[in-house]
Amino acid sequence: MRVALLNDTSAEDFSEQLLTIGYGRVPVDESSGLISFPPNFYNFVSSKDELINKVFPNIITNLKNNEWLSERAILAAKNKDVDDLNYIIQNEIIGTLHSFKYIDCVTNEDDAINYPIECLNSLDVPGTIYN
Repeated sequence: MRVALLNDTSAEDFSEQLLTIGYGRVPVDESSGLISFPPNFYNFVSSKDELINKVFPNIITNLKNNEWLSERAILAAKNKDVDDLNYIIQNEIIGTLHSFKYIDCVTNEDDAINYPIECLNSLDVPGTIYN
């Protein structure tokens, strides 16, 4: 829908490629079981820092530009990779570090059965320091 509204042929091509992969219509290499991506589908980088610099060039300068930020994303298959990338990016941002206290309880005692304290403390919320 968004692709059609923007009338962007490169975005339309990318969308079609994603659908082809998603529907399992991409030929699979018999020996490895892997698929090959067309060269225009990806940008190869050799490190996390290079990836961040390609996707977010001059992040300090553009940090408050919401439109610029909304046009960028790094996708990863594992949450650990996302956490690592977020940590690297957040360390590049200059600012004041704030610490907040929390209380590990539920406000409604009836919810304590649904949300045990151990469960709440085990949650790892992106962008926050782990409990």
